[in-house]
Amino acid sequence: MTQAVMERRQVLTFLGALAAAGFVVPQAAFANWDKPAFDAKTMDDALKALGAGAPANSGDVQIVASDIAENGAVVPVQAISRLPNTERIAILVEKNPNMLAAAFDMAPDTIPEVTARIKMGQTSNVMVLVKADGKFYAAAKEIKVTLGGCGG
Repeated sequence: MTQAVMERRQVLTFLGALAAAGFVVPQAAFANWDKPAFDAKTMDDALKALGAGAPANSGDVQIVASDIAENGAVVPVQAISRLPNTERIAILVEKNPNMLAAAFDMAPDTIPEVTARIKMGQTSNVMVLVKADGKFYAAAKEIKVTLGGCGG
């Protein structure tokens, strides 16, 4: 095992012990989650809740995903931003009951690429929303689902 893996395990064990002892409250980790965006019923409402309004389409925002997902319960999606000073990457699914599937805040020196396995209830447009230098950019791709994952 590498030194980095051992150190990571030690940190996680330590944090787990603090949580078990009541020193760290797990709810504190969710203090900044996007409840209004997660609860939004339309794409416009979700974008508004994320502060995006009408994001500009950009060739510097990329979605890497299969055109067809055989199982909507596990759809791998990679979001890549080539924009300088990327602050946040969010993945939204237009026809899901909750459109916001994932949101990632980027530290300044982080490579702005994320991969997530999302659920999709049906064939839908998937949007990657990127906030960079305080502005919002997006790219979208339709992914066809053959077996539903969100109650389908």
